[in-house]
Amino acid sequence: MDTLYTLAVATVIIVLIFDYTNGFHDASNIIGTIIASRAMTPIQSVIIVATFELLGPILGGTAVANTLGKFITIGDLPKQVAMGIILCGIFGAIFWNLLTWWFGLPSSSSHALVGGLIGAVVVSAGADNVIWGFSELANGKVTGFTKILVSLLVSPLLGFWVGFGIHLFMRGLLRKATPQVNKPLRKMQFITAAGLAFSHGSNDAQKSMGIITMVLLLGGYIDKFVVPGWVIYSCAIVITLGILSGGWRIVRTVGFGIFKVRPLHALDTQLTSATLILSAALAGAPVSTTHVVSSAIMGIGASERPKAVRWAKAKEIISTWVITIPCSGIVGALTYYLVKVFTGGAI
Repeated sequence: MDTLYTLAVATVIIVLIFDYTNGFHDASNIIGTIIASRAMTPIQSVIIVATFELLGPILGGTAVANTLGKFITIGDLPKQVAMGIILCGIFGAIFWNLLTWWFGLPSSSSHALVGGLIGAVVVSAGADNVIWGFSELANGKVTGFTKILVSLLVSPLLGFWVGFGIHLFMRGLLRKATPQVNKPLRKMQFITAAGLAFSHGSNDAQKSMGIITMVLLLGGYIDKFVVPGWVIYSCAIVITLGILSGGWRIVRTVGFGIFKVRPLHALDTQLTSATLILSAALAGAPVSTTHVVSSAIMGIGASERPKAVRWAKAKEIISTWVITIPCSGIVGALTYYLVKVFTGGAI
């Protein structure tokens, strides 16, 4: 069997494994507030979330895939070497996802993916093979890594302040309500949770779609960067399977560790997160669901009772956010060196 074909198949499989870890790692972001507010049973929440998670990548377009698939330029390298680089970068992302899942820390799969790829590309082909986009900022253009970084940095700030504002508005709207209002608030989460799952699928699965399409283009299996239908359906199914597995270790952190979530908090978190993530997906901006959901909970808690927010846990989460790109980048770089030694420099 052709070596390039074997390497391409192996890389696609590894990307799908990343897609799966993305799903079970991020399941907590969608399910955490539902469980904490007792809007649904775990089985109900997983069924509804999985259904709309599957629809998100299929109906959400490919704008994010285009962004992720074009921020590194390794097309001039030998095909086998280029695919090996991607393989190593994806491994860095998977390693970081599994490590943070094990410790129950909500970290960003998007950060991990970007960091792993940059680490592998920089040590193998040089920093010039990353489209940083910094010089384009002077002309008002946001491209390449800069576009990804801006999206990842701005989205949690928006999550905090939009959540803050929505919760103030909702509290004012329900200021005369009795505790009986919790019942319809829980029922409304069937809609908002479905919206959040759809937005997550439409944004996060596209990251894997973009990398697989890049692999196919590098291998000469497609003529231009257009996401094939089988890639869309494969990524949709795999990330949904990851969601069904559920990152229950992180559910406790998202649902209970930041702020004591009640039905109104959960509804506002889901509404805030779904709106921001879906808007980003349509704009081709890869954002972190983890960042958006966690920061929305912080903003909602701060708008009601700042002292009740567990800021120590919030600082722990923020610290994880900060180190994700460099740490996954280091793993991606080390993986490349190990593979290069193991293959005798063939990759």
